[in-house]
Amino acid sequence: MEQLTKEQAIAFGENKCYEGMSYRQRAEFQIEQQFLCMPFDIFHEAVEKTLGRPVFTHEFAFADSIKKELYGEKEPPTFEEICALIPKEKLLILNL
Repeated sequence: MEQLTKEQAIAFGENKCYEGMSYRQRAEFQIEQQFLCMPFDIFHEAVEKTLGRPVFTHEFAFADSIKKELYGEKEPPTFEEICALIPKEKLLILNL
C-alpha cells in the first residue's frame, strides 16, 4: 500500500475521503499508514466494528498486534492480555 505523505494524509482527512470506505477498508487503510488520515474516533470505531470487540485506546500503541488481528493472523487478546499491556505502575482496575 502506498504511504501518504503528511500533507496527503491531512488532505485525505480534510476532504473526508474515508467516508466512502467500509469499516474494514478504513481500519486496514489507516493501520498501514504512518500518518493519521482520518479523525482518531473514526479509525477507532472502524477497528472495533471490524474486529467485533471493544478496543482499548492503549492497544493502539501495539499496532502490529491489531494489524495481525485485522488480517486474521492472530486471535483477539484476552482481557488479562490487554491489561498486561499497561505498565504495572499505571495499572488500576476497579471492580464495582
